[in-house]
Amino acid sequence: MSNKLPVIDFSAASGDAASRAAFHEALHGAARDVGFFHLTGHGITESETAELMRTLRAFFALPEAERLSISNLNSPHFRGYTRIGDERTGGSRDWRDQIDIGAERAARIPTGDEPGYWWLEGPNQWPAALPELRTAALRWIDRLSEVAGRLLHELLASIGAPAGFYDDAFADRPHLHLKLVRYPGSAPDGAGQGVGAHKDYGFLTLLLQDEVGGLQVEGADGVFRDVPPLPGAFVINLGELLEVATNGYLKATNHRVVSPPGTRERYSVPFFYNPRLDARIEPVPFPHAHRAPGVTQDSSNPLFAEYGRNEVKGWLRAHPEVARRYHAGLLTEGIPVG
Repeated sequence: MSNKLPVIDFSAASGDAASRAAFHEALHGAARDVGFFHLTGHGITESETAELMRTLRAFFALPEAERLSISNLNSPHFRGYTRIGDERTGGSRDWRDQIDIGAERAARIPTGDEPGYWWLEGPNQWPAALPELRTAALRWIDRLSEVAGRLLHELLASIGAPAGFYDDAFADRPHLHLKLVRYPGSAPDGAGQGVGAHKDYGFLTLLLQDEVGGLQVEGADGVFRDVPPLPGAFVINLGELLEVATNGYLKATNHRVVSPPGTRERYSVPFFYNPRLDARIEPVPFPHAHRAPGVTQDSSNPLFAEYGRNEVKGWLRAHPEVARRYHAGLLTEGIPVG
């Protein structure tokens, strides 16, 4: 893999038969061979993007007390602001701060034998000093949900699968997740981990990034290579559920962010397109299934067909302070919290 990801023009999906065939061939190859690609022609306008980034920067420019007023330590649902260095990936701290936002819903507190992953449903926290953040973030979730839904249909069609095979999994209460992220330059100790190497939990991630580089994707040879920003494009990557769905024919790919040098800041907005927490991901039928090598086996990161189990194990590991405060008794496939 070179340091240039494939570029897929989504507008070709609406073209004639020849354009669609070429689009599907390119999409199939990018998803199978790399698991990452740039998406252009997606319909999100420059003005929409600029407005979101303006609001994001305004939040991170607020005094620390205003940001901490919506600390995720206030939320058993892992919503809100995370201070620099408080999130963990691979056991090491990530040198970034962020807001985690989801679909705006009432708190779901599991009772009896209900799975612990229902804690992940709940209300967001919004800063009183910046009321426009709520409007901008929820509008972005709506807009990107529509793009991601169409993209998943086209991706499944590109491998010869029924395009709507997973519609039921997303039909009611999909677990949509948005992060607004700042990387504030290098850590004082010189560590370069903006966010450590990881795979995403769900189906698809649509990443908006600014002009500052830092994203790196792991190739088949185990080497991480830079992904230079492409203006106007989203970076798309496949999550673990698509690996489960295709028995490893499509793979979730490790990626990370290296901190920008010095005190230079980097901003990014990943959107995670995920099904209902209780959705079970059945294998998708497709003509290349006999070529599937199987799901990646990693004892430290087991993959589950029930989406919520994948999601909650990641949150418990990434946010140990929230886990200790609210979920000391919660176990997920033998992973203790506390």
